[in-house]
Amino acid sequence: MIHTSPDFRLAIEAAPNGMLVVNRDGVIVLANRRAESLFGYESGELTGQRIETLVPERFREAHPTLARSVLHDGEARPRTVERDLHGRRKDGGELIVAIGLNPFETPEGRFVLSSVDDITERRRVEAQLRASLREKEVLLKEVHHRVKNNLQVISSLLNLQALHLDDATVRAMFEQSRGRVQSIALVHEQLYRASDLTHVPFDDYLRSLSTSLGSAHGIAFEGVQLDLDLAPVRLAIDLAVPCGLMVTELITNALRHAFVGREGGLVRVALATAGDTVQVTVADDGVGLPADFDPRASSTLGLDLVFTFAEQLDADVRVEREGGTSFHITFRSPPEC
Repeated sequence: MIHTSPDFRLAIEAAPNGMLVVNRDGVIVLANRRAESLFGYESGELTGQRIETLVPERFREAHPTLARSVLHDGEARPRTVERDLHGRRKDGGELIVAIGLNPFETPEGRFVLSSVDDITERRRVEAQLRASLREKEVLLKEVHHRVKNNLQVISSLLNLQALHLDDATVRAMFEQSRGRVQSIALVHEQLYRASDLTHVPFDDYLRSLSTSLGSAHGIAFEGVQLDLDLAPVRLAIDLAVPCGLMVTELITNALRHAFVGREGGLVRVALATAGDTVQVTVADDGVGLPADFDPRASSTLGLDLVFTFAEQLDADVRVEREGGTSFHITFRSPPEC
């Protein structure tokens, strides 16, 4: 038995959760209507039952240790059991519950006040949402994979067409277009391989992109070296695509024009962050830009694309001409949610 004040019993009865008071022997000495309803008992039927009665048989060995650990804890600390527990209704049906254990002292000894919340429906809905999310992730990965494959087909078609062109200028234009298509395809390949389908590991992307562009231009045979200094950065796809296209144009320009008349040189690609600011640098130690050349007023498609995408990113583009040519692209990237 437990002697409690009328106010205590009223508070227990008014609680939105099931409330049980258990003595040191694991016997229920008080239960509110909500607890009786949760477990399918009539009024007063739970009083005098052992707490194990409300636990499926396969879990009964472990369950008593929860209450006993609180009842016999010298500090008598309140405890919330975070993992899901299974409860047993009077008719043998089961429910998933979250419980809180709060010890308190009375003249009759120590008791535990247990709050019981039925979370069966919540867990069912969560399981459905997880299954639905997995299906959508698989579908989205397949979309990225197919987009990448289709872009690769377009790239191959451009390459085949270029092989039948005699005009070197036109052939170079096809090769540049092919490089742009491959740049976009690489973004979708990174997303297909990534666990996060909304953000691209941009350092890995730039590493693959730079290597691919270098191989396409045969830099190993021309004596040009690639220097990559890439900090780990993740970009949303709407930032990664235009930024990747800008880098494609700048690397291509450097490989095609920076070392004319020279045996080789160095192309440096760097990626760094400071807070929510991202800076991408493409630099070379080549012949440099003519003194009277304004990159922003250039009529070439490549540089025109660079500054067009810079506007799309709301990026600042700074050009340095000492010891070659350096393009520094700075923009903000919102933090991942």
